[in-house]
Amino acid sequence: MNPVIRKLHEAQLRKDLPEFRPGDTVRVNVRLLEGEGEKVKERIQSFEGVVISKKGRASSATFTVRRVSFGTGVERIFPLHSPSIASIDVVGKGSVRRARLYYLRDLRGKAARIKRAAREEAAPAPAAKV
Repeated sequence: MNPVIRKLHEAQLRKDLPEFRPGDTVRVNVRLLEGEGEKVKERIQSFEGVVISKKGRASSATFTVRRVSFGTGVERIFPLHSPSIASIDVVGKGSVRRARLYYLRDLRGKAARIKRAAREEAAPAPAAKV
């Protein structure tokens, strides 16, 4: 990739994003603009669900979040480095063996659950006794 284009892409990347993978449950807080003309208000709406895929890299990366709302599956695709995303909170870690969880679309009820992961976060080493 051209160094000039690479610099442009790196300038657009966000540094405040948490580490998450497909299978994790996340809460995405999205900035929405409401109203027209001079009465435009900004509010934050949250969308919580399971990450079923992550695609792309650099500034064009996206991730798909799926949740079931009133018995209907709802999927939303978010640009990872978009300024319209206020924050991403990882609610739970999931244990899956695939990178794309599209099979969840065909599952219902308890069958659509994902096992909780036993992934360990990088914890500080215990202090040595003196």
